[in-house]
Amino acid sequence: MINLELPKKLTDTQDMAYAVAKDMFRPIARKYDTIEHTDGDIPELKVLGEMMESMGGGKKSSKSEKPADEVVNGEGMATVLGAQAMSYGCLGLMMSVPGFGLGNAAITAVATKEQKEKLGKVYAAMAITEPGTGSDSAGVRTTAVLDGDEWVINGEKIFVTDGDRCSHVVVWATLDRSMGKAAIKSFVVPKGTPGMEVARLEHKMGIRCSDTAAINFTDCRIPKDFILGSPDIAKTAEERKKAFGGVMQTFDSTRPLVASFALGVAEAALEIAKEILEKEGVKPSYDKTLYNSTSLEAEIYKMEADLESARLLTLKACWMADNGQTNSTEASISKAKAGRMGNYVTLKCVEICSSLGYSETSLLEKFARDSKIIDIYEGTQQIQQLIVARNILGLSSGQLK
Repeated sequence: MINLELPKKLTDTQDMAYAVAKDMFRPIARKYDTIEHTDGDIPELKVLGEMMESMGGGKKSSKSEKPADEVVNGEGMATVLGAQAMSYGCLGLMMSVPGFGLGNAAITAVATKEQKEKLGKVYAAMAITEPGTGSDSAGVRTTAVLDGDEWVINGEKIFVTDGDRCSHVVVWATLDRSMGKAAIKSFVVPKGTPGMEVARLEHKMGIRCSDTAAINFTDCRIPKDFILGSPDIAKTAEERKKAFGGVMQTFDSTRPLVASFALGVAEAALEIAKEILEKEGVKPSYDKTLYNSTSLEAEIYKMEADLESARLLTLKACWMADNGQTNSTEASISKAKAGRMGNYVTLKCVEICSSLGYSETSLLEKFARDSKIIDIYEGTQQIQQLIVARNILGLSSGQLK
């Protein structure tokens, strides 16, 4: 029997996050969207660091750590539910909470036990994208060279979310450009390390209060043990596939997380739109078929169905990760579905509310602006579809481009 209900420990986490979204984020969302860049952390968010840690849920289990018949809803599920609920308040503010960087997911996915003990509580951004190297993660040109007991990193990273406010940055770099993706590794660079410079902050269409930085690395030295995973370059084709797969495993954790951002933003937009329409005398009754309903009612039903399908796909990807199951395909499916759904629902809510949706009278236009990035970062819509197709057809990146 399939049980789609969430356990109480997770609903408690979600309820606490919704309280933060409604009471703390919503009242200041417009203020910080207008300011865009603040000098340092956002003061109202400093108190949330420990609260976010408490929302992390139980320890993530793997197949080897639990009996085969034990079902686990752990850290991944709790994190996703918390992120969804807080995105309901303001996506930009949620992404600016200290300690909630995308690089933390990389540390959780790839780091050794010793590294997790040392780095598990840092505030880590993720630096992958480079000028000329966007969705093609295998095209990374930033280099890391071992010099004695230190790695020396040189290169340029762009579109680094939380790159200015973070305490650490997870940097993707290559040990040998001639070796292709097999030589790409991820490194943890503490903020303020000599040779690391935040070059600029981007001005953006949405998630304005979440800083997006360009970072330069010039002979930046970090300890030898700050590489995540093995420092060895794979030799055989199978080893190369496994090595890069370990680095890419990061996305299996972050893509459902990003999908949850879309769930929260879409839920918020749909709720506000329904409130506006109800004041105008339009309230869905749910007692007629889709084709016997008014056009506005039909649009609401379609949006609700689209949101629910994205939610279930996201929870499935999280459940698989928490239970030690390979979820690469499901992670990409959830990201692709939720990213597209978030764009569709928020823009449709603006449309059906007309001038009230387009103006700054409500937060609808802000939610619409914020939603677009969800379909772009952590792999675009097209990239997710490509990954799913490769996995289903059993083809490599060289065979299906």
